[in-house]
Amino acid sequence: MISNITLLIFLGSAVFFIGVLGVLTRKNIIIILLSIELILNGVNINLIAFSNYLNNIQAQIFALFVIAIAVAEAAVGFGLIISFMRNKDSFNIDEMNIMKG
Repeated sequence: MISNITLLIFLGSAVFFIGVLGVLTRKNIIIILLSIELILNGVNINLIAFSNYLNNIQAQIFALFVIAIAVAEAAVGFGLIISFMRNKDSFNIDEMNIMKG
């Protein structure tokens, strides 16, 4: 019989690797931002699973910190997307080199 911690680690790892595949294979900037969110949520699932298994609250506090980082990443990312869309009507990441200084 598989324990709950094993299932949660498998779920967190699966979400993490789906996010990594999304970042590595897609060219749409919105899909890449959503994949980064999946990576962070996969890490959070594993942090909460280990926190519950070890009866230690430090990982849960770190998960809250990761959620705050994810919110900041989404805000900055969507700001960049809006700025990019004003200059060029495309979500393709290959065309982002126009933002170089």
